[in-house]
Amino acid sequence: MKFQLLPSTFDENGNASARQHLACFVVDDLIAFDAGSLAMAATDEQKKQIRDVVISHAHLDHVAGLPLYIDDLFATIKRPIQIHATTEVIEILERDLFNWSIYPRFSELTNDYGVVLEYRPFEVEKDFTVKHLRVKAIKVNHKVPSVGFLVSDGKSSFALTNDTAEINRFWEVVNQQEKLSAIFVECAFPDELGELAASSHHLTPQVLQKEIAKLKRDCPIYVVNIKPMYFEQVTCQIKQLNIQNLQVLTVGRIYEL
Repeated sequence: MKFQLLPSTFDENGNASARQHLACFVVDDLIAFDAGSLAMAATDEQKKQIRDVVISHAHLDHVAGLPLYIDDLFATIKRPIQIHATTEVIEILERDLFNWSIYPRFSELTNDYGVVLEYRPFEVEKDFTVKHLRVKAIKVNHKVPSVGFLVSDGKSSFALTNDTAEINRFWEVVNQQEKLSAIFVECAFPDELGELAASSHHLTPQVLQKEIAKLKRDCPIYVVNIKPMYFEQVTCQIKQLNIQNLQVLTVGRIYEL
Protein backbone atom coordinates (compact mmCIF):
# COMPACT_ATOMS: atom_id res chain seq x y z
CA MET A 1 0.00 0.00 0.00
CA LYS A 2 1.36 3.41 -1.00
CA PHE A 3 0.79 6.41 1.27
CA GLN A 4 1.53 10.03 0.43
CA LEU A 5 0.86 13.40 2.04
CA LEU A 6 0.34 15.81 -0.84
CA PRO A 7 2.28 19.11 -0.71
CA SER A 8 0.36 22.25 0.15
CA THR A 9 2.95 24.93 0.93
CA PHE A 10 5.61 26.49 -1.26
CA ASP A 11 8.89 28.31 -0.66
CA GLU A 12 10.01 31.63 -2.13
CA ASN A 13 11.13 29.86 -5.32
CA GLY A 14 7.78 28.20 -5.88
CA ASN A 15 8.99 24.75 -4.84
CA ALA A 16 6.99 22.50 -2.52
CA SER A 17 8.22 22.86 1.05
CA ALA A 18 8.23 20.59 4.09
CA ARG A 19 5.55 22.70 5.76
CA GLN A 20 1.89 21.71 5.68
CA HIS A 21 -1.01 24.15 5.47
CA LEU A 22 -3.54 21.66 4.11
CA ALA A 23 -4.22 17.98 4.76
CA CYS A 24 -4.66 15.46 1.95
CA PHE A 25 -3.38 11.89 2.17
CA VAL A 26 -3.47 9.73 -0.96
CA VAL A 27 -3.46 5.92 -0.85
CA ASP A 28 -2.39 3.91 -3.91
CA ASP A 29 -3.05 6.93 -6.16
CA LEU A 30 -6.74 5.96 -5.96
CA ILE A 31 -8.25 7.25 -2.72
CA ALA A 32 -7.86 10.55 -0.90
CA PHE A 33 -8.24 10.88 2.84
CA ASP A 34 -9.24 14.52 3.27
CA ALA A 35 -8.90 16.95 0.41
CA GLY A 36 -7.13 20.08 1.59
CA SER A 37 -4.66 20.21 -1.31
CA LEU A 38 -6.24 17.64 -3.62
CA ALA A 39 -6.95 20.04 -6.49
CA MET A 40 -3.63 21.85 -6.15
CA ALA A 41 -1.13 19.02 -5.68
CA ALA A 42 -2.53 15.78 -7.12
CA THR A 43 -0.62 14.49 -10.15
CA ASP A 44 -2.30 14.12 -13.54
CA GLU A 45 -2.42 10.37 -12.98
CA GLN A 46 -4.01 10.80 -9.56
CA LYS A 47 -6.60 13.17 -11.00
CA LYS A 48 -7.54 10.55 -13.59
CA GLN A 49 -8.03 7.90 -10.90
CA ILE A 50 -9.18 9.47 -7.63
CA ARG A 51 -12.96 9.34 -7.47
CA ASP A 52 -13.27 8.48 -3.76
CA VAL A 53 -12.58 11.05 -1.05
CA VAL A 54 -12.88 10.14 2.63
CA ILE A 55 -13.40 13.17 4.86
CA SER A 56 -12.48 13.21 8.56
CA HIS A 57 -14.06 16.59 9.38
CA ALA A 58 -15.11 19.78 7.67
CA HIS A 59 -12.44 22.25 8.75
CA LEU A 60 -11.18 24.26 5.79
CA ASP A 61 -7.63 22.87 5.79
CA HIS A 62 -9.12 19.41 5.24
CA VAL A 63 -11.69 20.25 2.54
CA ALA A 64 -10.38 23.38 0.75
CA GLY A 65 -9.36 21.50 -2.39
CA LEU A 66 -12.54 19.44 -2.67
CA PRO A 67 -14.80 21.92 -4.54
CA LEU A 68 -11.91 22.96 -6.78
CA TYR A 69 -11.13 19.32 -7.58
CA ILE A 70 -14.70 18.63 -8.67
CA ASP A 71 -14.82 21.91 -10.56
CA ASP A 72 -11.61 21.12 -12.47
CA LEU A 73 -12.85 17.68 -13.52
CA PHE A 74 -16.54 18.52 -13.91
CA ALA A 75 -16.95 17.95 -17.65
CA THR A 76 -14.88 14.74 -17.72
CA ILE A 77 -16.28 12.91 -14.67
CA LYS A 78 -17.73 9.59 -15.86
CA ARG A 79 -18.04 8.02 -12.42
CA PRO A 80 -19.30 10.37 -9.73
CA ILE A 81 -16.89 11.70 -7.14
CA GLN A 82 -17.93 9.82 -4.01
CA ILE A 83 -17.50 11.67 -0.73
CA HIS A 84 -17.37 9.31 2.23
CA ALA A 85 -18.14 11.05 5.52
CA THR A 86 -20.37 10.93 8.57
CA THR A 87 -23.88 12.31 8.21
CA GLU A 88 -22.87 15.27 10.40
CA VAL A 89 -19.99 16.20 8.13
CA ILE A 90 -22.07 15.77 4.97
CA GLU A 91 -24.65 18.17 6.38
CA ILE A 92 -21.92 20.71 7.12
CA LEU A 93 -20.50 20.42 3.60
CA GLU A 94 -23.92 20.95 2.04
CA ARG A 95 -24.82 23.82 4.36
CA ASP A 96 -21.54 25.71 4.51
CA LEU A 97 -19.52 24.83 1.41
CA PHE A 98 -21.63 23.44 -1.43
CA ASN A 99 -24.41 25.93 -0.75
CA TRP A 100 -24.43 28.04 -3.95
CA SER A 101 -23.13 31.02 -1.96
CA ILE A 102 -19.60 29.68 -1.36
CA TYR A 103 -19.53 27.16 -4.22
CA PRO A 104 -22.06 25.33 -6.44
CA ARG A 105 -23.98 22.45 -4.92
CA PHE A 106 -22.49 19.76 -7.14
CA SER A 107 -24.86 17.13 -5.74
CA GLU A 108 -27.62 18.87 -7.74
CA LEU A 109 -25.66 19.09 -11.00
CA THR A 110 -24.96 16.66 -13.84
CA ASN A 111 -22.63 16.59 -16.83
CA ASP A 112 -22.93 14.69 -20.12
CA TYR A 113 -22.22 11.42 -18.27
CA GLY A 114 -24.66 11.94 -15.40
CA VAL A 115 -24.26 12.71 -11.70
CA VAL A 116 -20.90 14.25 -10.71
CA LEU A 117 -21.01 13.96 -6.91
CA GLU A 118 -22.50 11.39 -4.55
CA TYR A 119 -22.34 11.18 -0.76
CA ARG A 120 -21.57 7.89 0.94
CA PRO A 121 -22.32 8.25 4.66
CA PHE A 122 -20.52 5.93 7.06
CA GLU A 123 -21.04 5.15 10.72
CA VAL A 124 -18.42 5.36 13.42
CA GLU A 125 -16.79 2.02 14.31
CA LYS A 126 -18.56 0.15 11.53
CA ASP A 127 -16.36 -1.14 8.70
CA PHE A 128 -17.01 0.23 5.24
CA THR A 129 -15.33 -0.34 1.89
CA VAL A 130 -13.67 2.23 -0.35
CA LYS A 131 -12.34 0.64 -3.51
CA HIS A 132 -9.96 -2.12 -2.31
CA LEU A 133 -9.69 -0.74 1.22
CA ARG A 134 -11.53 -1.70 4.39
CA VAL A 135 -11.94 1.38 6.56
CA LYS A 136 -13.14 1.94 10.11
CA ALA A 137 -13.80 5.44 11.44
CA ILE A 138 -13.05 6.11 15.09
CA LYS A 139 -14.26 9.21 16.89
CA VAL A 140 -11.45 11.53 18.01
CA ASN A 141 -11.31 14.59 20.25
CA HIS A 142 -11.50 17.70 18.11
CA LYS A 143 -13.42 20.97 18.23
CA VAL A 144 -15.94 19.76 15.63
CA PRO A 145 -17.31 16.30 14.77
CA SER A 146 -14.23 14.42 13.57
CA VAL A 147 -12.89 10.91 13.14
CA GLY A 148 -9.63 9.11 12.71
CA PHE A 149 -9.30 6.03 10.53
CA LEU A 150 -8.08 2.46 10.63
CA VAL A 151 -7.35 1.37 7.06
CA SER A 152 -6.42 -2.02 5.57
CA ASP A 153 -5.96 -3.49 2.10
CA GLY A 154 -5.84 -7.03 3.46
CA LYS A 155 -2.05 -7.15 3.46
CA SER A 156 -1.04 -4.05 5.38
CA SER A 157 -2.85 -1.53 7.54
CA PHE A 158 -2.38 1.88 9.09
CA ALA A 159 -4.07 4.19 11.58
CA LEU A 160 -4.53 7.94 11.12
CA THR A 161 -5.66 10.18 13.98
CA ASN A 162 -6.31 13.34 11.93
CA ASP A 163 -6.73 16.46 14.09
CA THR A 164 -7.26 15.61 17.74
CA ALA A 165 -6.47 16.32 21.37
CA GLU A 166 -6.09 13.52 23.94
CA ILE A 167 -7.91 10.32 22.96
CA ASN A 168 -8.55 6.92 24.51
CA ARG A 169 -10.98 4.99 22.32
CA PHE A 170 -8.78 5.47 19.24
CA TRP A 171 -5.84 3.76 20.98
CA GLU A 172 -8.10 1.01 22.32
CA VAL A 173 -9.19 0.12 18.78
CA VAL A 174 -5.64 0.38 17.42
CA ASN A 175 -4.30 -1.86 20.18
CA GLN A 176 -6.78 -4.56 19.17
CA GLN A 177 -5.09 -4.90 15.77
CA GLU A 178 -2.70 -7.82 15.38
CA LYS A 179 -0.40 -5.92 13.06
CA LEU A 180 -0.02 -2.32 11.93
CA SER A 181 2.33 -1.05 9.25
CA ALA A 182 2.27 2.56 10.49
CA ILE A 183 0.47 5.12 12.62
CA PHE A 184 0.06 8.74 11.55
CA VAL A 185 -0.62 11.09 14.44
CA GLU A 186 -1.07 14.82 14.59
CA CYS A 187 1.02 17.28 16.60
CA ALA A 188 0.01 20.80 15.66
CA PHE A 189 1.64 23.16 18.18
CA PRO A 190 4.88 23.47 20.15
CA ASP A 191 4.89 22.94 23.91
CA GLU A 192 5.01 26.69 24.53
CA LEU A 193 1.52 27.00 23.01
CA GLY A 194 -0.04 24.29 25.13
CA GLU A 195 -2.97 26.47 26.16
CA LEU A 196 -3.81 27.27 22.53
CA ALA A 197 -3.43 23.61 21.59
CA ALA A 198 -5.81 22.57 24.37
CA SER A 199 -8.45 25.18 23.49
CA SER A 200 -8.36 24.23 19.80
CA HIS A 201 -8.17 20.49 20.54
CA HIS A 202 -4.71 19.72 19.17
CA LEU A 203 -1.57 18.01 20.49
CA THR A 204 1.85 19.32 21.49
CA PRO A 205 4.99 17.15 21.71
CA GLN A 206 4.64 16.76 25.49
CA VAL A 207 1.03 15.61 25.16
CA LEU A 208 1.92 13.47 22.15
CA GLN A 209 4.44 11.62 24.33
CA LYS A 210 1.64 10.75 26.77
CA GLU A 211 -0.59 9.62 23.91
CA ILE A 212 2.06 7.34 22.42
CA ALA A 213 2.45 5.73 25.85
CA LYS A 214 -1.08 4.38 25.34
CA LEU A 215 0.01 2.49 22.22
CA LYS A 216 0.71 -1.22 22.72
CA ARG A 217 1.78 -1.98 19.15
CA ASP A 218 5.31 -1.78 17.75
CA CYS A 219 5.33 0.03 14.42
CA PRO A 220 6.60 3.25 12.83
CA ILE A 221 4.85 6.40 14.04
CA TYR A 222 4.78 9.45 11.80
CA VAL A 223 3.84 12.95 12.92
CA VAL A 224 1.58 14.94 10.58
CA ASN A 225 -0.47 18.16 10.56
CA ILE A 226 2.17 20.36 12.18
CA LYS A 227 1.16 24.02 11.94
CA PRO A 228 3.51 25.49 9.30
CA MET A 229 4.57 28.53 11.36
CA TYR A 230 5.88 26.20 14.09
CA PHE A 231 7.29 23.42 11.91
CA GLU A 232 10.94 23.75 12.96
CA GLN A 233 10.05 24.25 16.62
CA VAL A 234 7.73 21.23 16.78
CA THR A 235 10.15 19.07 14.79
CA CYS A 236 12.97 19.91 17.19
CA GLN A 237 10.83 19.12 20.24
CA ILE A 238 9.73 15.81 18.75
CA LYS A 239 13.35 14.81 18.19
CA GLN A 240 14.12 15.70 21.79
CA LEU A 241 11.49 13.20 22.96
CA ASN A 242 13.85 10.47 21.70
CA ILE A 243 10.97 8.05 21.12
CA GLN A 244 11.89 4.97 19.12
CA ASN A 245 10.10 4.68 15.76
CA LEU A 246 8.80 8.27 15.97
CA GLN A 247 9.57 10.70 13.15
CA VAL A 248 8.01 13.55 11.22
CA LEU A 249 6.38 12.50 7.94
CA THR A 250 8.05 13.91 4.83
CA VAL A 251 5.61 15.85 2.67
CA GLY A 252 5.35 14.50 -0.88
CA ARG A 253 7.31 11.33 -0.20
CA ILE A 254 5.64 8.04 -1.16
CA TYR A 255 5.77 5.54 1.71
CA GLU A 256 5.40 1.83 1.05
CA LEU A 257 3.46 0.30 3.94
